[in-house]
This record gives sequence, C-alpha cells and structure tokens, in this order.
Amino acid sequence: QEQLVESGGGLVQAGESLRLSCAASRRAFSAYTMGWFRQAPGKERELVATISSGSRTYYTDSVKGRFTISRDNAKNTVYLQMNSLKPEDTAIYYCAASRRGTSRYDYWGQGTQVTVSS
Repeated sequence: QEQLVESGGGLVQAGESLRLSCAASRRAFSAYTMGWFRQAPGKERELVATISSGSRTYYTDSVKGRFTISRDNAKNTVYLQMNSLKPEDTAIYYCAASRRGTSRYDYWGQGTQVTVSS
C-alpha cells in the first residue's frame, strides 16, 4: 500500500510562511488525487486543498489567496505553500491520497504540526 510522509511543519509567527511536503512511495502517485487536511485540538478534521491528477485544484474558502497546492509527479511529492499564516491555521496537517479521484481517501500520512503564534 501507499506510504505518505509529511514534512515541513513548525512554529511560526502570524504573517509568516511555511511549505509542507508530502512524499509518496508508489509510481501510481501521478494518477492519484491528493489532498491536504487539518485538524485543530477539539475541532473536526477539515479539507484544506486538493489537486487532481490533471492538476485541477480546490481550496476551502478560509485559505483561498493564501495557500497553494501543487505537485511534482517526477518526485512523487505534493506541496502546500502556506502564506500569511494566521493563528487559526494552527493544526496538525495531514496528506491523503485518493486512488480514483473520489471523495474517498485511501491512504493517509501521520501528520505534521503547524503552530502559528499571535
């Protein structure tokens, strides 16, 4: 099965930037829809952004204009560039893969912590 490993999280101040990376192990990566999710303490997991195999993107309203999802199929990697970070962005961020481009995500990473101080 697919292995997903996130990296790039950390502690930053409001207004700063981070770039998260998610490395996949399988060559089939290029056919997957990839998503970034996040979960803050005491809150529900929420979808942040997705990118299809054809590089169509989706963003939740709260991050539009600030976050950018991208992929490099040659490196089996998906990225989440996060600019103008806010304390409300503090969460564990998870990378996930959908084999058939549906809303069902088949593989999940372990998560990386993003903390934004005010």
